[in-house]
Amino acid sequence: MSSDTTAKPAIPDSCCFVIFGVTGDLSHRLVIPALYNLAESGLLPERFCVVGITRTEMQSKALHDDLMEGLQKFATRPIDKAVAQKLFDCVLSIHADPAEPNSFERLKAHLDKIRTTDGIKNHLFYLAVPPSAFRPISEELGRLGLLTDQPDGWRRLVIEKPFGTDLKSARELNLDLLKIVNEHQLYRIDHYLGKETVQNILVLRFANGMFEPIWNRNHIDHVQITVSETIDVGTRGSFYEATGALRDMVPNHLFQLLALVAMEPPSRFDAHSVRSEKGEVLAAIQTQTEEEALTNSVRGQYVAGRVRDKDISDYRKTAKVAPDSVVETYAALKLTIDNWRWAGVPFYLRTGKSLNAKRTEVAIRFKAAPFSMFRATEVERLSQNYLVIGIEPTEGITLQFNTKVPGPSVTVDGVEMKFKYKDYFKVAPSTGYETLIYDCMIGDNILFQRADSVEAGWQAVQPFLDAWKKSGTNGLAMYKAGTDGPQEANELIERDGRRWRRIDGE
Repeated sequence: MSSDTTAKPAIPDSCCFVIFGVTGDLSHRLVIPALYNLAESGLLPERFCVVGITRTEMQSKALHDDLMEGLQKFATRPIDKAVAQKLFDCVLSIHADPAEPNSFERLKAHLDKIRTTDGIKNHLFYLAVPPSAFRPISEELGRLGLLTDQPDGWRRLVIEKPFGTDLKSARELNLDLLKIVNEHQLYRIDHYLGKETVQNILVLRFANGMFEPIWNRNHIDHVQITVSETIDVGTRGSFYEATGALRDMVPNHLFQLLALVAMEPPSRFDAHSVRSEKGEVLAAIQTQTEEEALTNSVRGQYVAGRVRDKDISDYRKTAKVAPDSVVETYAALKLTIDNWRWAGVPFYLRTGKSLNAKRTEVAIRFKAAPFSMFRATEVERLSQNYLVIGIEPTEGITLQFNTKVPGPSVTVDGVEMKFKYKDYFKVAPSTGYETLIYDCMIGDNILFQRADSVEAGWQAVQPFLDAWKKSGTNGLAMYKAGTDGPQEANELIERDGRRWRRIDGE
């Protein structure tokens, strides 16, 4: 993520892009389309190859055909056959399985051959696999020295979230991986940070003198962070039973948004400075007792309803879901940050499935001005002052404020000023992975989580996990699919004299 506003993006050094799980859903939907988009934009290295790792023997031609079929299904822009052909011509299929150590010897032999014959000396290992495979694959790569930086070539390892399932497992994963690679080699990828609007939070805050002076407890009443989805759990019943909404979304997606909104200004715009400030603010989230966690949270589970034109059945009737499951499909939390800037400012987070609209946004509510001048105006007519950063489905920024209604009398009403990216910038549709993969290749880890941030996030949510586990069905709120969530979530924020923004509103 370059901070230079004028320079053309640099072309990455030559590299071999090694994908474990190359035939999986993640590769088909996101990784390969992102590589194609980079190729079409001229942002892949001149000397570049893709090594697709499969768990069963597969000819390279068969892998080409499989990847092309996936690209045709999931491409975000029209496919230029020449560009696609050039990309897939450099794809090599190799069988490797941690259960068969000799198969990694073959992988090393192939990479050594590429190094010798093609002169490609840099290796990027992308683990598009379940988290349970992170350790065994990394250990095999480490055993053969494939993750050791060389004087003439770098080695980098990319892993997908989740980074653990609780604080203990996150610490263990970090400890195990950092025995094999150094922190600067490890790229923990979160696709939310590839979204332009998310990255723009940094620019909005620190490149505009009008915002930073009021970005504190003296002027901000509270912050709402919302990630709502209309989709149900679908075919991911077994995954969701082991994960739930809190684990799935809060320590990664929502906390990354929180960190960008709440972090202190970095001393410079580089990976170390930005990641250090993000880690500091996540560590400053107050660790609650289990009793406090129950008071300051709501967990919900959807029951049958209708979302748009689709009928949704009970979560408990989903395949591979326990008929008496207490796993949450909705979570709402009230958090506080124990530092000077944010003392006394609550952060309200919510996320859920089968809700009435798909929306991801950060809403900053400013404190109200004194109303004494406008005694004749009904308080309801005075608009709340919000700065809303829209991430999905509409990318943009909205400022909500009060103004005088035209006419002879002083009548006040709320209005909005809206900036939408599509109105100002002509950007080709993307997967959201392009920036992240490009940054992996150029060695810029500013958008990637560091070990301390991962552990700080789990530290903050661990009391909620423990309290919910002990409470069982007690406190599990049911909500109808197609609504904005359980009523208890409204009560959570309303007891503080505040209200959630409408999920289905503009």
